[in-house]
Amino acid sequence: MLKNTKGFLFYFLVLSIFVFTSCASRKQVVYFQDIGNFETLVNTNRSVSKFKVDDLVSIHVSSLNPEASEPFNLYRGSGGVSSSRTEPVDYLVDESGEIDFPVIGKLKIEGLSPEDLRLDLRNRLAEYLKDPIINIRLQNFTVTVLGEVNRPGTYPVNGEQISILEALGFAGDLTIRGVRNNVLVIRDFNGTKVYTRIDLTSKKMVDSPVYYLTQNDVVYVEPNKSGITASSLDQRASIAISIISVLITSTVILITRR
Repeated sequence: MLKNTKGFLFYFLVLSIFVFTSCASRKQVVYFQDIGNFETLVNTNRSVSKFKVDDLVSIHVSSLNPEASEPFNLYRGSGGVSSSRTEPVDYLVDESGEIDFPVIGKLKIEGLSPEDLRLDLRNRLAEYLKDPIINIRLQNFTVTVLGEVNRPGTYPVNGEQISILEALGFAGDLTIRGVRNNVLVIRDFNGTKVYTRIDLTSKKMVDSPVYYLTQNDVVYVEPNKSGITASSLDQRASIAISIISVLITSTVILITRR
């Protein structure tokens, strides 16, 4: 009887592996399926990050005259760059889309790109500094990747631009159960959510308005039918295995008592 029970358990495990393992076709898995050999794609869909409310922006002004540049930079503590504490202060874009810049005062930067802001500041600083160098960086540029990826999470972006493929690369790519032709990108425009889907299996993906991500975008990869089925069966399988374990244990106890 014990032998029959072990045999039953073996077949149950084999059946479970068969149920949980599904075959995926090339159509479901491969990216850029409609690209031919030696085909050239010209991407005219360039994206430029633009400042939004609640963004943290780093701005540093320098010139050939450091003393003249100092009033246009903010540092924690007192004494400016000559102080022992020289940690720069980032600018928070307020609800009006403005920052409070030293000497100049309120600046409306919402909707501007870093280059737009750089040109604006250079014009405004012309009466104070000769040939100022202005470095601007968006400090809170992050993207979040969720769902059927190997490493879901929120990832910082060091540059001013990131494509959805690069973001998925940060997350370790899609799992075999991720739906590649219906990836969702959630974008926030000052409290308004915009939902856009993109097909990673087509070369036309580079023309999508969400091919290049903006700060705080969320990318969600939904599971395919196999993933959904596996998820719903996980709990049932756990219960079934528990029941079988109890049956085996009971059977062993009954046999040993005889």
